[in-house]
Amino acid sequence: MAKVFLFLLFLFSIFYSNVEATTEYEEKDSPISFKVEMVPWDLVNEILPRKSFFTIIDVETGLQFRVQRRAGSRHADVQPLTFDDTKIMKKIYGGHWSWKRRAVIVKYGDQMLAASMHGMPHGAGALKNGFPGHFCIHFLGSTTHSSREPDIAHHLMLLKAGGKLDEYISSADPYHLVEIFATGINQADRKIIRQTILPNLDNKKLFKLLRKIDIFSITNMSYLPLSDLEVLLTVEIPVEVEIYREGLGKERKQIIFVLVRNSSVDRWYIQQNELIKELYHSKK
Repeated sequence: MAKVFLFLLFLFSIFYSNVEATTEYEEKDSPISFKVEMVPWDLVNEILPRKSFFTIIDVETGLQFRVQRRAGSRHADVQPLTFDDTKIMKKIYGGHWSWKRRAVIVKYGDQMLAASMHGMPHGAGALKNGFPGHFCIHFLGSTTHSSREPDIAHHLMLLKAGGKLDEYISSADPYHLVEIFATGINQADRKIIRQTILPNLDNKKLFKLLRKIDIFSITNMSYLPLSDLEVLLTVEIPVEVEIYREGLGKERKQIIFVLVRNSSVDRWYIQQNELIKELYHSKK
């Protein structure tokens, strides 16, 4: 009887050890391990060395294409690998090249990196891919060639790719919220715009007006110390802007942005009804 018990114990130990090993193996290969990371540019610069190949996944469409990093010191200068990759990238941009930023995920090995790209060929290109030049991909802390600070549009798209956009906009002060709103217009990104304005309202009229705007540029904004806003539930911000509409040209005007919140600990929202009045009296 003792021998039978020992034999069963031996079989159980083998079975248990195999289950444990299999579970560990599956855990390593599980898709759960593929988490989107927001990695600083100085580390990405080492993770994605020059001449490396990786995949870009567009967050909005899910379309993906392969690229090679060719250069770049403040961000990654990359090129689509093949003619087919170029076609997919152009499809992402609706069939035409654009400087507009898009939220993307860079897949390299078992890493998924939050990033932002634009879609305009420029500069030099070395691959036979039908893409006349290269384009840029930005990561956390990346900057353009002409600035030492991260580009706000790239930063918002990076946050969008990393799942941090809602949290970021919710914590924005009134002045930064206006800047985010303007960026949403320039990038034609409804999600960004919706997160800056009061929820649960019919915004058809607002978006109809915004669709006609190609560039919404803030030229000057009047600031109060943030400490002065701590107890306020409403604030009016005079903002000087330049608005460009195709066929109508450029218009300079001042818009009074009205921002509201429910209590001193709640987040701020742009009051869109007042904004509609301001935009409606602009050029149509």
